[in-house]
Amino acid sequence: MKKIFKNSHLISLAVAFILLGLACSGGKHTEPPLNPANMDTTVSPGEDFFQYANGSWIANNPIPDEYSRYGSFEKLTEENYEKLKTLFKQVAGSDADKGSIEQKIRDFYNTGMDSAKIEKEGIAPLKAEFEKIDNLQNSKAVQNHLAYMHSHGVYPGFYIFAYADEKNSEMVIAQLMQGGLGLPDRDYYTSNDGRSKELRKAYTDHLKKMFSLLGDSRDVAERNAATVMGLETRLAIASMTRLERRDPHKTYHKMNLIKLQQMTPDFSWQVYFNGIGLNDPGDLNVRQPQFFTELGEMMNDVELDDWKTYLRWHLLNSTASCLSPEFVEQNFEFYGKVLSGKKALQPRWKRVMNATSSALGEAVGQLYVKKYFPPAAKERMLDLVGNLKVSLEERIEALDWMGGETRKAALSKLETMNVKIGYPDKWIDYSPLEIKADSYILNVMRADYFNFRRDMAKVNNPIDPNEWHMNPQTVNAYYSPTSNEIVFPAAILQPPFFNMTADDAVNYGAIGVVIGHEMTHGFDDQGRQYDVDGNLRDWWTEEDAKRFDQRAQVLVDQYNRFSVFDTLHVDGKLTLGENIADLGGLTISYQALQKAREENPQPKTIDGFTPAQRFFLAYAQVWRQSIRPEELQRRLKEDVHSPGRFRTNGPVANMPEFHAAFNVKPGEALYKPENERAIIW
Repeated sequence: MKKIFKNSHLISLAVAFILLGLACSGGKHTEPPLNPANMDTTVSPGEDFFQYANGSWIANNPIPDEYSRYGSFEKLTEENYEKLKTLFKQVAGSDADKGSIEQKIRDFYNTGMDSAKIEKEGIAPLKAEFEKIDNLQNSKAVQNHLAYMHSHGVYPGFYIFAYADEKNSEMVIAQLMQGGLGLPDRDYYTSNDGRSKELRKAYTDHLKKMFSLLGDSRDVAERNAATVMGLETRLAIASMTRLERRDPHKTYHKMNLIKLQQMTPDFSWQVYFNGIGLNDPGDLNVRQPQFFTELGEMMNDVELDDWKTYLRWHLLNSTASCLSPEFVEQNFEFYGKVLSGKKALQPRWKRVMNATSSALGEAVGQLYVKKYFPPAAKERMLDLVGNLKVSLEERIEALDWMGGETRKAALSKLETMNVKIGYPDKWIDYSPLEIKADSYILNVMRADYFNFRRDMAKVNNPIDPNEWHMNPQTVNAYYSPTSNEIVFPAAILQPPFFNMTADDAVNYGAIGVVIGHEMTHGFDDQGRQYDVDGNLRDWWTEEDAKRFDQRAQVLVDQYNRFSVFDTLHVDGKLTLGENIADLGGLTISYQALQKAREENPQPKTIDGFTPAQRFFLAYAQVWRQSIRPEELQRRLKEDVHSPGRFRTNGPVANMPEFHAAFNVKPGEALYKPENERAIIW
């Protein structure tokens, strides 16, 4: 789950889940909601609940070669691929009217699937783009070309995007953010651990091979690789760490163009903004001033030819997956195999479908929800969210560590939390975007340009309350702190999250916890810093904030002790927001289940498991997964989420309800005495 950047009558979830499950899936399920065959009962639930609940499933479901991690989310993604494949097959062979979303999807997808033409063309479709770089004459021209590349979806140097002003959340402003790296995190350039050294060498080798594929001689390719590594390392050293970026106050530096220009005198910002079509950017947020100061100095003291080499690389790196096979395969060799441990490239139809769905997200989404998510389902989900709001409200009112002033503000924030279900009420208008049947990579760049221009058009305008930041066909959910809203795309509202055949306990343990998780993001270590209107403002009393931090630190310490491969550990601070949301979601949903059972009594046992046991088993089922060592190491450095094993075992160890459900005793790994438990929401 992601964080992007009133009381209601409690109804039984049973009917709502069944109706929604029927609407989303047509009533077809081949496996029971909780299958005992997926468990490993040779393991004590009090020692390793993740293994107890999922051990046999993991043993019987090896990671497919095209994945670096495989579990419930990936399995549902695969099922979703088949639905999308049906839609794309229909659209790909249609005679849709020119300018319709069907025509745009058809031509984008079909050009991507024309592998023979793509192989024949090689790098030719980008010849004009490389010539533009070769013809750059000076530093000012480099800066102007950065604007051109950014507006076409290629981001050397830094990122620019439109986002709410975090201290005036009703307005959108331009945001400048550090970037320009080919490795996924700045620490890979700066750390001296074995894995980082290994990846730096592998990345350098990858650079050499890619430059060679462009036609550079061996010696030139080696020099170019060294140039890129040197330039990117300098950018990385000036970059904030992921942990630093978790503090929203550290990434809020609002200034006007005059101040930005004074801060970076060697970068011509007015030229840049003219180049992206934003002639008057107004006030903007420079998220990492130190980075941009360094970037400005680099504009003055990095040689022109080195900038050209760097720009060539980022153009190639951004487009490699859309080019001829030799570029695709070498790109996968590093980013797929070395970095994530994947064994095989995804089939072409999946890769092209993903690209189409990204470029034309809500166009594809319109067709998706029309076929797979009828409007009635949205209303059912709103009822379910209302039930979880009641539970969180009751818990806030009962907190013994929160004072009256903060409590009142917290309840107000919960009361006004917006909910978006399934799909937008207003779709993006794709009529200005022209997609042709000529070239896959050119269609990608056309779509990137359209989406960039659409993004920049938001700057200095009021926030659009109808906007979504995920497509309906995405298997995920998110909370937006500046909008104070939780969002559940249609694709996630299927088993094992929603399940039409399941009892209340299973559904509360799955989608109920997901709902509670997203709600709790509004009150985690980051989300709590935004007020009822989504503004970055301290609305806590000093005493309450201190008590919150003390309780959160318990969770930090607990997760810091989770080790992998004996030497690697979960970063409790980096993952704190998600860990708070996992624990909060479980706590809130379990309480809501008890209310539901009062109105809709459940069988004492199903398959030998009580409702409480089935609740926790359903939660563990959501996070079951296997992961390759390379991917696990990558995620421990980059991901704000803990690995699935610890997302399961970590929260339940703090819950006496779990201890009671499975008779977990003192001395077992997942038993924590009351004075050691993390208790927040």
